[in-house]
Amino acid sequence: MSRIIRVFPTKTHATPDDELVRIRITPSLFDEADEVHISVAFTWDIPWAEWAARQWKCVAPVKVGGPAYNEPGGEFIPGMYMKHGYVITSRGCLNRCWFCQVPKREGFQLRELPVRDGWIVTDDNLLACSENHINEVFDMLSRQPHRPQFVGGLEAALLTPDMAVRLKGLKPERMYFAYDTPNDLDPLKQAGKYLLNAGFTKASNTLKCYVLCGYKGDTFDKAQKRMGEAWKAGFMPMAMLYRDHKGDYTKSWKQFQCQWANPRITYCNCHKYFGE
Repeated sequence: MSRIIRVFPTKTHATPDDELVRIRITPSLFDEADEVHISVAFTWDIPWAEWAARQWKCVAPVKVGGPAYNEPGGEFIPGMYMKHGYVITSRGCLNRCWFCQVPKREGFQLRELPVRDGWIVTDDNLLACSENHINEVFDMLSRQPHRPQFVGGLEAALLTPDMAVRLKGLKPERMYFAYDTPNDLDPLKQAGKYLLNAGFTKASNTLKCYVLCGYKGDTFDKAQKRMGEAWKAGFMPMAMLYRDHKGDYTKSWKQFQCQWANPRITYCNCHKYFGE
């Protein structure tokens, strides 16, 4: 079996943590490998990754890739580029949101992958998959040692009352939806009704919603209003700060995100500004 060192320019919650993982460092005298893979999730890390590739080539042949390069994703290998527990069962999304590179990267197609074991589902748009695929994913999740988490984002417009009931049956720990554009609000409200009718509660903090903020033309007042709309629809909002390919953002928007991304602070803010 090949010994592959994986190098990650930035550590995230999903970054693997085994003995062959390196975080934003160059090789030591003791590093040995058959291959070195530098996995780049964010475009602003590309300059460092390409510099690091030259440093690591003294150890073994180097491959540089990842979402930042807009290359179609390959077969999902548990534990290789994401920590054990994370799983991807499909790639791509048929929507064409202005801020998202996924559709272009995947050739504007949705591909269903072989279903591997895991409980933290990070698919781009799981609910857009075929019924058979979703059934297989749910069967897999029911066998896992941990409650499932849907962190890739579930599309509110594709949620049905029956699907809400099925999700409740899985007893998920977390489910994320998204409020990125004005057109997302009505589907989000409807999804909230379906989920609450299925037995979910706001008090459980299971229902969460990514809220995009900080893009051109956005303001703090507008962004806070969207947080309140997500909350009133039944979801705990979580600010997602828009960043261009350089990763630029203003200090003031970063401060805003910090106020609306920490669960405890967000919960207090929701009650303070929006009530029950």
